[in-house]
Amino acid sequence: MRLYAAAMQRARTVDGSARFGTRVGQALRRPHNWVQLAKFCLVGATGYLVNLGVYAFLVRDFDVHYMAAAVFSFCVAVTNNYLWNRLWTFRGQRGHFYYQGLRFFVVAWCALAANLIVLRLLVAVGMDEVAAQAIAIIVVTPVNFVGNKLWSFRHRR
Repeated sequence: MRLYAAAMQRARTVDGSARFGTRVGQALRRPHNWVQLAKFCLVGATGYLVNLGVYAFLVRDFDVHYMAAAVFSFCVAVTNNYLWNRLWTFRGQRGHFYYQGLRFFVVAWCALAANLIVLRLLVAVGMDEVAAQAIAIIVVTPVNFVGNKLWSFRHRR
């Protein structure tokens, strides 16, 4: 009977109906991860302001095409975010500066691709370019956090 119960427990874990015994559930119960998320969001807020400020400046004052402005403002903001996340958010998880930076930028470029898709769709339906960029940045933030937490700054044992 005990063997049957153990087999059923494993089966529930495999099909996804288990309690919060998964890695995600365990991660959600760790206060440290919530602190990191809060720090990541604060750093992201500075990056958001940098991104949106540079973007609006290029689009409104220099009449740069909104897609080109999004790429340039992204590059400025992602540099800001990498430095602050490395120094503060994931301080205890620092690896080699360039290797970790490369991973960070790969995640960021994936987030940029998603951002450009959302931006293009929002502008296509008639939304103001700066407002569309503001929304697009927010939409892709979770992808960015998860990618950086699990890959760029992952904890090595």
